[in-house]
Amino acid sequence: MIVRSVETHPRALGSGRPAVTAHTPYTAYGKLTLMALFWGGALIGGRIASPELGAVTAALWRFALAIVALLIYAYATEGGLPRPTPREWIGLLLMGATGVFAFNLCFMYGLALIAASRASLIMALNPAVTLLGAALFLHEHLTRYKVIGIVIALVGVAVVLGHGNPLGVVSGSVGVGELVMFGCPLAWAVNTLIAKRMLPDMAPIGSTTWSAIIGTAMLAVVAAFSGQLMAVGVSWRASAALVFVAIFGTAIALVFFYDGVRRIGAARTSVFINLVPVFAVALGVLLLGEPLDPSMLVGGALVIGGIFLLNRPEARRGPQATLLSEER
Repeated sequence: MIVRSVETHPRALGSGRPAVTAHTPYTAYGKLTLMALFWGGALIGGRIASPELGAVTAALWRFALAIVALLIYAYATEGGLPRPTPREWIGLLLMGATGVFAFNLCFMYGLALIAASRASLIMALNPAVTLLGAALFLHEHLTRYKVIGIVIALVGVAVVLGHGNPLGVVSGSVGVGELVMFGCPLAWAVNTLIAKRMLPDMAPIGSTTWSAIIGTAMLAVVAAFSGQLMAVGVSWRASAALVFVAIFGTAIALVFFYDGVRRIGAARTSVFINLVPVFAVALGVLLLGEPLDPSMLVGGALVIGGIFLLNRPEARRGPQATLLSEER
């Protein structure tokens, strides 16, 4: 999963203002709800596919299939892929290494070891870790609400990992699978910060597709050297799960995400990401029979509440606020 930061340059999303029409609430909100469902379902699909295919093979074919759909969308909507500058090529190489290669190896290895519902709550830390990274390395300002949101989200994950005891994370309650899964928020944060710093003018669909191609090539090299290019004797269930993750949980979900940003803006679109762990936990319980203990309910509520605060729009003051309110 590699979503470019979209609080963005006008060139990235057309006019820079959401394209709101009478049908926007029904079409955009419906697609964004499906986006959250597909991203939640991707964790279930990864949990099913990874143990059979192996992490490297599953990660490789997830993006090999997704790239086809992304290229079709890029040529249909943008007329093709942009031609990167030398500096942008460096940024794309780094994005491919972090947002595709590292992220998806952690994603597949982690899901082979822990329940999808637990993994989803760790991955819900993506925006919190990204904001911390932006504050540390890009010197972006953290508001009081964002700091509170980060703390609440971290406490929520600690409650889940410690099975109700947040201090359990320092007393041996965290296993290898959880540690590997923590690589996903770290890779996501690095990927987003690279995009902000090195590719501010490239449209998100272009940078996402190019970095997907580069990261998939890296995965193919590792798979070839380790003899994991193809999996033998894979069940239809694992194959179908991988196709779902690639097409619905990657390509279509990204298209719906970018369409939401274009139609209703980044702030309102980001709110729907709060639904991802909700869908993942529900699907994990319903489809995989994963346990749902009280610590997951409490910790999950804290994580979602913290992420809600992170995505809380900041109040605008002064003449610019007046102008914006008049425009609406």
